[in-house]
Amino acid sequence: MVNAFTQLTWDGDTLEDARYLIRLAVREDLSNQQDWTTMATVGDERRSSASIVSRQSGVVAGIGIVATVFEEMNISANVDLQVADGDKLESGTVLCTLSGLSRDLLTAERTILNFLGRLCGVATQTASYVHLLQGTGARVYDTRKTTPGWRRLEKYAVGCGGGVNHRTGLFDAILIKDNHLAANAQQNDLDDMQAAVVDVLSKARQFIANLGPERIANTPVEIEVDTLEQLAVALPCQPDIILLDNMSLAELRQAVQMRDELSIETQLEASGGVTAETLADIGKTGVDRVSVGALTHSAINLDLGLDWQ
Repeated sequence: MVNAFTQLTWDGDTLEDARYLIRLAVREDLSNQQDWTTMATVGDERRSSASIVSRQSGVVAGIGIVATVFEEMNISANVDLQVADGDKLESGTVLCTLSGLSRDLLTAERTILNFLGRLCGVATQTASYVHLLQGTGARVYDTRKTTPGWRRLEKYAVGCGGGVNHRTGLFDAILIKDNHLAANAQQNDLDDMQAAVVDVLSKARQFIANLGPERIANTPVEIEVDTLEQLAVALPCQPDIILLDNMSLAELRQAVQMRDELSIETQLEASGGVTAETLADIGKTGVDRVSVGALTHSAINLDLGLDWQ
């Protein structure tokens, strides 16, 4: 059984995505021109120091992006980090100090704060959800409901906040959803949705087997069900994970009992409409995972500022 997804780190792929986004952000701000306000008011030889300071409590994510912004903008500046990704922040915490030409620091300020604020915001939101699930045995997973282009960065920030990454994209797991079932049933003239469940799981296993041993060992097979009747059909097929879509607390508890009887190694994932208010009760049903789109699609940027010294 394979039930682990790849957990994102600040690796070469994440850094490459960050660089693409930084270039776009710089183009938005400067449009291949100059920061006219700074050019008009600040001397070209003037040097300064400044600190990035948190205005509220939260969790650090993506602190390394500060130096990357300077690199992409061809700015020579010193970055002295005071925190690491995953650290908790209090209001007034200094994340890093910067020193260099005053014009450069002023021009890069908003780009740095936008990136860092967004990633710290995702990590902070995640940490609050992780806290709500403490003691239940369930873990918080993210989803693909991410800002286009930002997926690796936002999922990395989820990890900084103590959450767990679900599949990164369509390429690293099989997740059979209701529309896959419907398309398969239509294609094969199956008027019984239960038969479609068995059929797609069989096809998924065979497809992975044909790709070779490495893919078999590293590709979880997950299927979404929205009724206990579908669950009863899926469990004997022993998928790695079953996603329980929009089920009530009573249904989730019953689903756990069924899993324990029919396929103890299959992990159960609750999903759909999960909120901070419902999260703890969902965790107490005995499910293994709770996937929460709000970790990324509803996170609010952490309030950070650049304080001049």
